[in-house]
Amino acid sequence: MIEIFTDGASSGNPGPGGYGTILRSGQHYKELSEGFRKTTNNRMELMAVIKGLEALKNPGQQVTVYSDSKYVIDAIEKRWLDGWLKKGFAGKKNKDLWLRYLQVAKLHQVRFVWVKGHAGHPENERCDRLAVAAGQQRDLKIDSVFEMESSKGLS
Repeated sequence: MIEIFTDGASSGNPGPGGYGTILRSGQHYKELSEGFRKTTNNRMELMAVIKGLEALKNPGQQVTVYSDSKYVIDAIEKRWLDGWLKKGFAGKKNKDLWLRYLQVAKLHQVRFVWVKGHAGHPENERCDRLAVAAGQQRDLKIDSVFEMESSKGLS
């Protein structure tokens, strides 16, 4: 069983932001984080999940993802994502990341658990610190899809 803990942050929404992800399986533990110069909180929440799943080396894993993002969890658990996909994401944001999520999620058996943010959950608190710190770095990455779409008024 692999556990993935995730969080995303954005200052300004849109603004600089980042994600934090913890992967844990038995004695194995790994932290991931990256910052972007212009993004949104929802993009970073979803990116944290994607990056955690992409970091898994072997397909077919049983994975539990812990997130404080109702956006991410409800989209999957309440099957909103299925409807968005059928409608070609008409009027919906983050299509690029949702498609990326679908590709990596189908490789594993993934279940989601919602955790209340900023409520003392140790791994969630650590992911929050990673996400905030990543968004405050000097050399932030460019979220090119988001910046292109926002310049066209699509985001």
